[in-house]
Amino acid sequence: MPRIIEHSYAGDVLRNSVRIQSADKVNDDIDVSNQISIVADPFARQHFHSIIYVRWMGTAWKVSMVDVQYPRLILTIGGVYNGETDDD
Repeated sequence: MPRIIEHSYAGDVLRNSVRIQSADKVNDDIDVSNQISIVADPFARQHFHSIIYVRWMGTAWKVSMVDVQYPRLILTIGGVYNGETDDD
């Protein structure tokens, strides 16, 4: 399995929205449809397809889409990411 390495980037929140999905569970699922724009350095430009999560507001969120708009990457995030992180 590839090793996960986190990189820090400054960015702008382009869209900040949340959707509560009711389900047949005790707790509802929280799904965000936020977009975060970062200025991509050469590493990010070469590895944008490998971005799997973003740490934002103290939580790791799944990246559902990366839109390349050189020199920026627009990251669309969805639900909470529960996979392996750099901390593991």
